[in-house]
Amino acid sequence: MRKHRLDLFSLIAGGLFTVIAVLYLVAALNDRSVNGRIVVPVTFIVLGVGGLAGAVAAVARRGRPDREE
Repeated sequence: MRKHRLDLFSLIAGGLFTVIAVLYLVAALNDRSVNGRIVVPVTFIVLGVGGLAGAVAAVARRGRPDREE
């Protein structure tokens, strides 16, 4: 199988949604409720940080163009 580059944003988004799913599953099993006023903003913040990290990683991967003097 051919190797591919790490997609940082997809990794962070997948991990975030897995954590949210486990959080809701554990809350349901323990007869608790999850406060959506906290989960939704934290989700958006983590996705934003993941997007920025992915963009920075992509720019760093490309490298800087040589300066012409």
